[in-house]
Amino acid sequence: MATQSQRKPYKANFISSLIINGLIAGMMLIFLLGGAYVGYLFYFAVKSAVVRANLPGLPSVDISLPLAALPLTGSSDTPIILPVVRGGETGQTGVTGAALPNYEQKERVNILLLGIDKRPDEYVSRTDTMILVTVDPRSKTAGMLSIPRDLWVSVPGYAEDRINKAYYLGDRDKYPGGGPALAMKTVQYNLGVPVHFYAQIDFEGFRQIIDILGGIDIYVPETIDDPDFPDNNYGFDPFYIEAGQHTLNGYDAMRYARTRATPGADFSRARRQQQVLLAMRDKALQIGIVSKIPDLWTTMAGTVETDLQLVDILELAQLADEIGPDQIKSAVIDTTMTIDYIVPETGAQVLLPLREKIRIVVEDMFVNSPTVEDTLQAEAEAAQAAEEAQAQDRAQAIEQAVQRQEEIRAFLTQEAAKLVVQNGTNIPSLASRVASQLNDQGFNIIQFGPADSTSYTRSVIVVYNEQKNYTLEVLKAVFDVSEENVRSSPNLKSEVDFRVIIGSDFEISDSPLLTIGE
Repeated sequence: MATQSQRKPYKANFISSLIINGLIAGMMLIFLLGGAYVGYLFYFAVKSAVVRANLPGLPSVDISLPLAALPLTGSSDTPIILPVVRGGETGQTGVTGAALPNYEQKERVNILLLGIDKRPDEYVSRTDTMILVTVDPRSKTAGMLSIPRDLWVSVPGYAEDRINKAYYLGDRDKYPGGGPALAMKTVQYNLGVPVHFYAQIDFEGFRQIIDILGGIDIYVPETIDDPDFPDNNYGFDPFYIEAGQHTLNGYDAMRYARTRATPGADFSRARRQQQVLLAMRDKALQIGIVSKIPDLWTTMAGTVETDLQLVDILELAQLADEIGPDQIKSAVIDTTMTIDYIVPETGAQVLLPLREKIRIVVEDMFVNSPTVEDTLQAEAEAAQAAEEAQAQDRAQAIEQAVQRQEEIRAFLTQEAAKLVVQNGTNIPSLASRVASQLNDQGFNIIQFGPADSTSYTRSVIVVYNEQKNYTLEVLKAVFDVSEENVRSSPNLKSEVDFRVIIGSDFEISDSPLLTIGE
């Protein structure tokens, strides 16, 4: 199996590589900004330029363990095992070891969006934003899952740490593929889904892209007042915006997406970032982005990067026009899926993942959505399975009933109680019919006939021998007799053990009477 580093690059100089890389990632995923015209542009652009810089390959990871099997915390030496994914047309794998999607088989594509907050004097930085995006070609759906930067996870090859530290460690330690590769592998390890590609942008590039689009339309649900919003020089750049509808330029949209001065802090910020991405998509579709391509081309050079290749760009661009806004799911790993925790060694305030709750969201968004044909087939298979299960249950119930009948018969035979059956109703021949059935079930019927009255509304059991309790309990169950209708006879020298007077509450049928224990 070839690794991603073995995919043949296009020959080009360094400058053109930067430009094309910037254009690809700057679209912040083709399906979000939309349009087959993007694929058209890329087709001609890559004819004389490299699509991306190669990343060194990483060892493949074993694939098969679901999220539920991961410990809350644990050793990062134990690799996550992902669901088996068939690779692309050449069986290639990406830097995380996950097989790259096969577009002919309409396999799902997962891309990690990284927002980098890097100050001018910093050599390495952490990810300020992490959004895992998924596109399902089969169902024509997509999704965005925002991951909080304080999520406490295992970083493969390192100790447990905040998830946003993975990018920093990858850059600092010259991890194969750098910060993006380790960030991708960490997300894959902890969420249990393959991460195929990444697209990375810094906030200056993000701001400029929105300005080129002419701003974006955003509805602000609540007034935001953040006097401590940071600038890029360790100072403050106060941000204030009233609730309501706004058209935001790149500068204000960037601050709207980054501020944490709202209830929920990072979680509400994650939702605003998704809102901004969708607003960018809407604006791009509204204005028609082709006229903006020259400006985007220049602006995004050097501010964004990605490992998406030409085949990925063209396939995603083709899907963009087929995925409507109502087909894009969005979710945030928030307080319902995490627990506040203070790390004893450092005192750091972090978020422990509630893996079972996260698993539900991940499965909803990243497990292939069924098509109409899939649904019909699944319904047919489910109906057949239900039918077979019902038949099996019926057979098992019959087998258990027969076994129970034999057990009851054995105990009744052992006690050998003598019974008299009397008809306390005006139903003809009821005593003889019931006596016959009881006899077939193992009771010892020595006499049957009419009772002293035909007005018994409830069945009655008269006890002459109190030593034969098992037979008494069976009779009470068969005739549904309450304790108040079980009467002891003063005749202790009677030749019978029990007398049953059938009341009008008893319903006889052709099926066996003994159904207790069901």
